[in-house]
Amino acid sequence: MIYTCTLNPAIDLFIETEHLKPEIVNRTNSYDIQPNGKGVNVSFILKHLGIDNTALGIGGGFTSNFIEESLRNKGIKTDFTHIDGISRINVFTRVIDTDTEYKQVNNGPEVNKEKVNNFLEKVSKLKKDDKLVVSGSFSKGVPPNIIIEIAKMAQKQKFNLVIDTSYPDVIQTISYHPYLLKPNDEELLSWFDDEQNNNISTLIAHSKKLIEKGAKNILLSLGSKGALLINKDKVLFGNAPKIKVVNTACSGDTMLGTFLAGIEQNLSAEDNLRRSIAAASSTAASSGLTDFSDVDELIEQINIKQMEG
Repeated sequence: MIYTCTLNPAIDLFIETEHLKPEIVNRTNSYDIQPNGKGVNVSFILKHLGIDNTALGIGGGFTSNFIEESLRNKGIKTDFTHIDGISRINVFTRVIDTDTEYKQVNNGPEVNKEKVNNFLEKVSKLKKDDKLVVSGSFSKGVPPNIIIEIAKMAQKQKFNLVIDTSYPDVIQTISYHPYLLKPNDEELLSWFDDEQNNNISTLIAHSKKLIEKGAKNILLSLGSKGALLINKDKVLFGNAPKIKVVNTACSGDTMLGTFLAGIEQNLSAEDNLRRSIAAASSTAASSGLTDFSDVDELIEQINIKQMEG
C-alpha cells in the first residue's frame, strides 16, 4: 500500500481577476476551492491513475473535514491525526492584465507533541511492502527533523520512503537510504549552498552525490526546463512541453504522483519520466490538478535522453 502524508494540509482558493489594484474592490472573473497539501495531491493523482492509497495527515477544523471528505469521495482511505486548530487556507491569484501569479501561503496551525507522537505511531505500523510519501511543509510544532526519525523507521521497518520537502534536514536522511527524493532545482542547490550554479551539469553532479551517499532515486523537477531522473544506473533528462501556464502550485505533486503510479504499473524509466513531465505540465496549464485528457498530446513534445552527467 502507498501511504501519502501531509503534515500541513490546506484548502486552496484559486482566483482569476483582470487586475489587482490597491484600496478598491477588485471583481474576480472566477474562483475555485480545492482540497490541497502536497501529499493530498499525490493521493488524488495516484487514485486517478488507478492506484489505491491511504492519505495520512495532521489537520483540524472545518477545513480538514473538507479535505478528508474530498479524499474519501474519490475512494481514497484517510487516517488523519486530528488537532484542535484549523487547517490553513491558501490563496493563488492569477492577474490577467499583468500576466502574473500571486501565491499567498499560510503557515498552518500549531500541533502539540502528543499529536506528533500519535502520527508517528501510525507510521510505526507500516511494513515491508508499503511506501510512505512525505510531502510539503510541516505545521508549527512539527519539527523538521521528524523526517529523520521517519527515515530511521523506514530503514528498520523496511518500507520505502519517498520525500518531497525542502527542509535541509532531508540531507540527514540519506544514510537511511530513502527510496526517492523529489526536490526541485532550487531546493537541491540550497542543500549544497550552491544557489548561484543553476545549470544541468551542477544539478546532476549534486544529485549523484546524494545517490553515492545512499539515496536510491532522485526525481528532480526543473520547472519550464523539464525534469531529471538520477539513480546508480542512469541519468535521464526530459524537456518540458510548451504550454500556457495558469497555475504552477500543484505541478510538482502531479509529477511525483504520476511517477509513483508508473512504478506500480511497471513502466520503463523513460516512459515513466515522459508521462510524469506531461502530467505536471498539464496541471500547470489548468487551475487545478490535471484530468489527464491532454497528457497523450503533451507526451508527443517530450524527448527523453540519457545524460553523461
